[in-house]
Amino acid sequence: QLQASGGGLVQAGGSLRLSCAASGFSLDDYTIGWFRQAPGKEREGVSCIRSSDGSTLYADSVKGRFTISSGNAKNMVYLQMNSLRPEDTAVYYCAAVRAEHRLEMYGLLFYLYDRWGQGTLVTVSS
Repeated sequence: QLQASGGGLVQAGGSLRLSCAASGFSLDDYTIGWFRQAPGKEREGVSCIRSSDGSTLYADSVKGRFTISSGNAKNMVYLQMNSLRPEDTAVYYCAAVRAEHRLEMYGLLFYLYDRWGQGTLVTVSS
């Protein structure tokens, strides 16, 4: 089970940190991804991290603003979001999939993930 938290309302330029907590299984052999879905839009990949070696991947739209990390707490993944923009407004989900070698081939593809948490809403006001 995955549990996402940390969403909220923030002004443009502000920051939020999302957390994803896993229970019932270890994240050691998994890639954990953050995805988002805005109203009327398709779910899109934001970032992912492969637990085994810490490799990360980011969507072009968030590079340099968002940072994914596994942190010190076991079975936790975080998404630090800085310089938020109104277009970042969406429901954010964390998900997990068994890790594969070539992260760039699957890391941001939501339909390949098979474990999902509930979403947390991020609203960025202009």
